Amino acid sequence: MMPDRLQCGLRTLAGIAGMALACAPLSAQTHKVAAPQVVVRAVGVYEWTGDMAKPTASRLIPISLYINGRFEDAAVYKPRPMPFAIETGNVYQLMKAGNVVGNLDLVFARHLVAAETNGSAYDDGWFGYGKFVPPSAAKKSNLKPVKNLAAINAVDVDIDNDKPHFSSRSAAPGSGGAAKPTAGSAPADSPPADDPDRPTLHRSGSSGSGSDTSASTNSGSTPADDPDRPTLRRRSAADSSQASRASNDNVTPVGSLNDDPNRPKLVRGKPTGSLNESDLPRLVGLPGEQDLHQIVAVSDAVDRQPHDFDRAWDDEAEHQAILGKMQAAARDLLKTYEAANASQAAAPTPPPPSSHTANSKLRRGVAKETPPPPPEALLEEQLTGYTLSYGGAATFVYHAHTDGLGAQQRFVTLVAQVDTQGEPQVALKNVTDAAHLDRTPRMRLVDAVDAEASNRASLLFELRAQNSRQFALYRVIGGRADQIFLTGSTQ
Repeated sequence: MMPDRLQCGLRTLAGIAGMALACAPLSAQTHKVAAPQVVVRAVGVYEWTGDMAKPTASRLIPISLYINGRFEDAAVYKPRPMPFAIETGNVYQLMKAGNVVGNLDLVFARHLVAAETNGSAYDDGWFGYGKFVPPSAAKKSNLKPVKNLAAINAVDVDIDNDKPHFSSRSAAPGSGGAAKPTAGSAPADSPPADDPDRPTLHRSGSSGSGSDTSASTNSGSTPADDPDRPTLRRRSAADSSQASRASNDNVTPVGSLNDDPNRPKLVRGKPTGSLNESDLPRLVGLPGEQDLHQIVAVSDAVDRQPHDFDRAWDDEAEHQAILGKMQAAARDLLKTYEAANASQAAAPTPPPPSSHTANSKLRRGVAKETPPPPPEALLEEQLTGYTLSYGGAATFVYHAHTDGLGAQQRFVTLVAQVDTQGEPQVALKNVTDAAHLDRTPRMRLVDAVDAEASNRASLLFELRAQNSRQFALYRVIGGRADQIFLTGSTQ
């Protein structure tokens, strides 16, 4: 057993240690936590026809606004009188897979009502209109390569001794001596020290013969007591301040010349602030797919570094392999859709009676197997690859449609991510036909966009119905696609 004295000592030490920990400063037990970053980020879709630099008609559709840690509908958030996301003066960056291709300076916004737009479809809600500004080109450097290499300490053997140059081989500082000539170089020419006609400079007011010599030089001389002789002297601080006050009293302050309202200004083109609807024609209705162009537009309160979400193909073999697997998955999805939506077939007609009797000696014909029909053609195929996050799996979006009219024309969209075995696993699928768009809208990919400023992109789709459309953001992680935002319907 432990002696009582030792036990008492241990209890005392434990009590002292507990008191020391209790009295420890709080700063040693806490750490500084950075304040969370405030993100205000708006996403829109810029649509135009014609050339992007000089569109024939254009508009900006507000989609989402990420503020206070959640998504808001940018088309209806704080309309005072226009929504916060499309106020005049806002600047949007036009992005393709996260890379900036230009800017859009908003000039005005309009709220359109379907009943007042001559019944044109897809013109219901708020739209922004602005001027496209191409990205500024990087300035070229003025630096040019040096043709002649610089000599170090003037010891280069290739230096021409006849050319003037600086040398560090001078006499000791403060000695007044000249540098020693190098071997083989001629001494510098200097006038002889005993030249009687050589002028000399002496300090004024010196005693002795030096004073008489300074009074006359060479043949011409100026008396030291000449009252008209100009003199140089240092101005005192009092004289300088007095002269400055006198000059300021005689000066009348004037405004800047730039304040003149009639002063002409040199501006290339028309200023953005003076543009109107005649300068920026509005896009009305929904043009054909061959004429309509779409691109993601992002406006952020902070200038952030762009993030490239595009995934280039390793080679053409990988492209063809992924394309073949996506085509097979699309055809299987089309077969399932056709089987579920096919109309009830008519009752089969009975086969005609056979002319052969049981005792007939005629050889029966051998039934020929019908060859399987060729696979259905998939038209206007689009296959796009993305890397939606750092180190994330490759994500592919496939879109195509079949031939035909009405219910015979079907649209299919697939989103797949590659698993650990390199096989694309379908995370999102959509199939519909032209006659049932109001039941199942057609999904059209716009692009990948970082809607939350988190360096993680979501897929932005247009959900197009017969006479209306919506826009939706999908987060694709681990082979699963979740809808994280959906706009209101425009019709």
